[in-house]
Amino acid sequence: MRRERGVVIAVDGPSGAGKSTISRALSKRLGYLEIDTGAMYRAMAWLAREAGLNCDDQQAVKSFSDRAEVELQLHNGSTRVLANGQDVTSEIRTPEISMLTSKISALAPVREAMMSLQRKMGAKGGVVLDGRDIGTVVFPDAEIKFFLSASAEERGRRRFLELQAKGVQTTLQETIDNVAQRDQQDSERELAPLRQAEDAIPIDSTGLTIDEVIALMEQIYRERTAGKEAEL
Repeated sequence: MRRERGVVIAVDGPSGAGKSTISRALSKRLGYLEIDTGAMYRAMAWLAREAGLNCDDQQAVKSFSDRAEVELQLHNGSTRVLANGQDVTSEIRTPEISMLTSKISALAPVREAMMSLQRKMGAKGGVVLDGRDIGTVVFPDAEIKFFLSASAEERGRRRFLELQAKGVQTTLQETIDNVAQRDQQDSERELAPLRQAEDAIPIDSTGLTIDEVIALMEQIYRERTAGKEAEL
């Protein structure tokens, strides 16, 4: 498939694998647009909490999904996340929102609304999308697919350091336990569970630096698109 602006790069993987950080850096290197789908679902979780949404009420969930507005805006080189017009970039990165996101993202009306928006944003190519089902559900026809992972302990350690830097009070063990719980929820949910696409390239970042992972992914991109730039 020829796309107007380039290829679609899907970056899937479990919570805390560094998908957002790495996708952001990779998109900048390639001159591509980064679509942080995880942030979009986190924004929906934030809105659901603020609205006191009953996730078991299908009609309420459908009405909520139809009304909710999530937008990604580039501001001074960084992506800001807006939920119903309010900047929630910082508010959506708490342990509470992380756990609620796993539940919200398993609701069919929410996923339908988000997938429609994500597909519209990435249809012309030249995008890097990260999430848990980009290569399997959202863009199964993505030209390049990565599955980024790391041990639960390593991912928990990374998330713990991030939370500490933001002043969030928690412990390393609690953070590791939350990561493991999130993995279980994401893998066992009925709708669009976390799994590696058959044609995805697996990358275990446990013993690698961010720069090493980005360099590896860029190399694979260059190899896959060599000689095709003129067509893209």
